Amino acid sequence: MAGSCLPVLGAVLLAPVLPRMQEHFADVAGSAALVPLVLTVPALSLALLAPFAGVIVDRLGRKRLLVVATLLYTLFGTVPLYVDSLQGILVSRVLVGVAEAAIMTACTTLIGDYYSGRVRDRYLALQTMCASASATVFFALGGALGGAGWQAPFWLYGIGLLLAPAMARALPTPQPSAGGKREPAASAADKRPFPVRRMAGICLLTAFGAVVFYTVPVEMSYLLDDLGVDSTGGIGAAAAVASAATVLGSVLFTRLTSHPQRRLPIVLLPCAAGFLLMGLSDGLPLLIAGAVVNCVGTGLLLPSLLTLAMSRLDFADRGRGTGLWTSAFFLGEFACPLILLGGKESLGDLGSAVGALGLVTLLLAAAPLLLARRTPTAPLRHAPEQP
Repeated sequence: MAGSCLPVLGAVLLAPVLPRMQEHFADVAGSAALVPLVLTVPALSLALLAPFAGVIVDRLGRKRLLVVATLLYTLFGTVPLYVDSLQGILVSRVLVGVAEAAIMTACTTLIGDYYSGRVRDRYLALQTMCASASATVFFALGGALGGAGWQAPFWLYGIGLLLAPAMARALPTPQPSAGGKREPAASAADKRPFPVRRMAGICLLTAFGAVVFYTVPVEMSYLLDDLGVDSTGGIGAAAAVASAATVLGSVLFTRLTSHPQRRLPIVLLPCAAGFLLMGLSDGLPLLIAGAVVNCVGTGLLLPSLLTLAMSRLDFADRGRGTGLWTSAFFLGEFACPLILLGGKESLGDLGSAVGALGLVTLLLAAAPLLLARRTPTAPLRHAPEQP
């Protein structure tokens, strides 16, 4: 769970100090564009490299890669403490994304290895809950440390030096039969190609789900600004309420009992309803209410997508499959502001773009239900008993 929070630290820790960093590198050519990349480039690097991390996970082992990547996370993450070059810092941030790709893929794969069934579902929900709660904590820590200078938040990357030995000591090495799934180790006789087609649909759905997941965290401050709310305290309070709603959704996920594929239309409905409320809002109460409804849905959505992916993967494929899933999710995160910016330019304002995203989400939620009604039910046939 702690390892799963490390990519979140990289995403939100530096947001409060970007203005100070911009001032420090004001004389560097292109700094207006390069400084924001310090915050976002690890996510893009993670998205592009997670599939390769998945291949390494399957070949070299999950635990070993996780421990090494956590140490590299600290090494690359603390570079700005002793390098005063914007270009050098950007290179280090790309390398932070490489480490994050390995960490996120290994952590999620280990959850799939150690647990199965309802226990696995609960741990995947806990992963989402911890990541959402840690975002609020890291944002506050980044703001507090930023008072000592723009470099101070980078000291928190040193946490990897504490986590790596704990991971090496406490985490068991997973076996093909881990989690009670009784998956036999793949032999030369039964090796088969990676199930690309089986994962393609879930990866596309995950990329869209990431756009849904990140819309409120990324765009809430702009929506509040459109309503005339410019107080950083008010914006922070609204973000905290939305974050708490995501945690609540993750808790509610553990009480859902339906199959992951049947669960998706249900969890997409509050996501869509929240977007529609936000798009129609002309005041602060309705906007916050819509954000809360949406974030309860996204708290349900992320573990639902993860459990659906895990249910399609055998032990031998789990690292590569998790890597593809992680890549799709972070590509969706990277694309989220670009998609909403395009919607804003087409529809005239951000609220309308969010409302349009709600309509698309609603159509996606309704599609499986419509297909189920149109598909005739085939008569049941008794299959011959297997020895």
